[in-house]
Amino acid sequence: MLRNVRRPVGPKAGSNRSEKLEKIISMARSDAGARQAGYRAQSLKIHPWVCARCGRAFDQENLTELTVHHKDHNHDNNPANGSNWENLCVYCHDNEHARYTDHLAADGMDTASEPDSAATHNPFAHLKELLQKGQG
Repeated sequence: MLRNVRRPVGPKAGSNRSEKLEKIISMARSDAGARQAGYRAQSLKIHPWVCARCGRAFDQENLTELTVHHKDHNHDNNPANGSNWENLCVYCHDNEHARYTDHLAADGMDTASEPDSAATHNPFAHLKELLQKGQG
């Protein structure tokens, strides 16, 4: 009678997956950092040093608080003319990404603009009758 023999699952002999994974992650972070530095410098040359949302102005002393936001939320979409970028202060940038996260959590629906999302319940529908009962 043959029995199923379970072999341990893990890296094959002679390979080190964790080292390879660390190398891949390190390369991805370094590439992202270089890419970000490039488009940030471009955006700061193209666009004024003003937050596109709140209008806060920046100078050399506080320029680190001005970030580049990708309008379509795709960090790989970096046209040289800057059409997908807008400079936002760190606060407005955080707010924009929080709003986008909420949008995705709602399955991409903007509930405020959906015609079927209007409230159908009217809590005051029978108010007149209730008031008349109370007076009567």
